[in-house]
Amino acid sequence: MSNDINRKDFLKTTALTGLGLSIAPFSILKGNDDRTISLGFLGVGARGSGHLRGMLNRDDVEVKAILDPKKENLKRGLDLVEDAGQDRPEGYSKEEDYRKLCERDDLDGVIISSPWKFHTPQAIAAMENGKYVGVEVPAALTVEDCWDLVETSERTGMPCMMLENVCYRRDVMAVLNMVREGLFGEMIHARCGYQHDLTPYLFNDDLEFGPGTGSVSSWRTKHYTKRNGDLYPTHGIGPVAHWLDINRGNRFVKLSSNATKAKGLESHIEYYGGEDHPNAEVDWKNGDIITTTLTTSNGETILVTLDTTLPRPYSLGFRAQGTNGIWQKDNDSIHIRGRSEPHSWEKFNKYQDEFDADLWKRHEREAEGSGHGGMDYFVRNAFVESIKNQAHTPQDVYDAATWSVIFPLSENSIAQGGEPVEFPDFTSGEWVDNTQIFDPNAKF
Repeated sequence: MSNDINRKDFLKTTALTGLGLSIAPFSILKGNDDRTISLGFLGVGARGSGHLRGMLNRDDVEVKAILDPKKENLKRGLDLVEDAGQDRPEGYSKEEDYRKLCERDDLDGVIISSPWKFHTPQAIAAMENGKYVGVEVPAALTVEDCWDLVETSERTGMPCMMLENVCYRRDVMAVLNMVREGLFGEMIHARCGYQHDLTPYLFNDDLEFGPGTGSVSSWRTKHYTKRNGDLYPTHGIGPVAHWLDINRGNRFVKLSSNATKAKGLESHIEYYGGEDHPNAEVDWKNGDIITTTLTTSNGETILVTLDTTLPRPYSLGFRAQGTNGIWQKDNDSIHIRGRSEPHSWEKFNKYQDEFDADLWKRHEREAEGSGHGGMDYFVRNAFVESIKNQAHTPQDVYDAATWSVIFPLSENSIAQGGEPVEFPDFTSGEWVDNTQIFDPNAKF
């Protein structure tokens, strides 16, 4: 087994003691609810500009610096800050200048929304310079990068929060409350995934991809030509990990993945551009459907599905099932023994009302229009409030590594014909005693 999987020699005590950080519990340290924090932004394309706008809607955030190699993105970002009534930030236009931005002594935190390959080095640079990190998904692309994130956070004592917004989706937070209150009995199985036809985003109008073709098509599509695995597991697995207390009394122990053939992108190009289109001959590597089965130390299984290159409606395919009942999103239905009619589904709406997260009930108005049905408000708010309170973030570096590593591990399993692969324990055994840190009823 690779040393990447089994590396356990973490630096457990250096800078952690100084900040009061520990693997668990995550408790508030010293803070000031009223203070204004300052942020830098690495990447202000489609996703990054959404985060920028959301932060500028707050009166407790100042934006001091922005980096984006695309001149139009950088100018738009700088203009947005100025239009919001703040001083024009310093702009950085070279990719390598992320180090200069992270070295600034006037920043409390850094928001990373750059292309995937930059997430890990930029997050590490920010932590090494004493900054809170909010990094978009996935946080890392390799097993080694996941370990590097964990070790850097432990060594520097700086939190690294992957900005997985689906964990703040209203229905999955209500389900989390139900799980923790025992409505499903003992948890047995869960399903999730990323089932979203991305073909409109993976190409420009001329069915081209690569540098200069647009936002996502300039970099994301290339991954489908080089790798064969679950490229995007975190939207599904994040909420499920909270349901099952992963890294906090439970852990993933192994996974097995399989891939179908890769025909969806070829079919898309031929349908819209004809068989003679130059990209009709591209050798696509990533299978159209990737299925991954994870097992946990507590005996549950999770089925994760990636389905992004075939025509279909959007769905994350959530399902939560225990000894006392089942909820599934695709038909918005639930069955709870003792509450539901035998062998019959109920609509979820009354359970949503009963078990609605306090966070949503308190902040529904602020979340309106914030992006992705309101989820973006909550993930940004959690990051800002953690900085203001000098507290641990409610999704930590162990979550970031555990959820992101499914990509390279699934790739490894597929390459071995679906053989099970061992799952890294990024907590080095601390998961046994760790306590929950993600709270749908948190005070902020």
